[in-house]
Amino acid sequence: MKNKIAVLVLCLISCSMFAQDIFGKWKTIDDETGEAKSIVKIYKENGKVFGKIVDILNPDRKDALCIKCEGDDKDKPIMGFVLIRNLEKDGRYYEGGTIFDPQKGKKYKCRLGLDEDNEDLLQVRGYVAFFYATQYWERIKD
Repeated sequence: MKNKIAVLVLCLISCSMFAQDIFGKWKTIDDETGEAKSIVKIYKENGKVFGKIVDILNPDRKDALCIKCEGDDKDKPIMGFVLIRNLEKDGRYYEGGTIFDPQKGKKYKCRLGLDEDNEDLLQVRGYVAFFYATQYWERIKD
């Protein structure tokens, strides 16, 4: 009996060690054009989840400035821009924060979660009231 319990505990621990999470680097894919645009690093800071642009894939946009940003971010480089802010885990999703689209200059409520069928896809959903748009970003494996 003790051996069965030990095996069960080891299985649970090993399964949780290999479970994927949302943290790491993701290739952003434009939901309208299907074009890969940037690499965003999703990370945790002070118990909240953030996402920062760490690479821009179009060489002509590498030095682009965030002219449509607001406040302290206005006219700063898009490279290094924190576009996802203050999400918290709620069940299988991370939500309660915002995502900012630097090209459109719009801020949306945000929800992130791994795709149910493919943990190498991140479902990124932006909301305005009851309307939403969804993108699927691809995991970058180091």
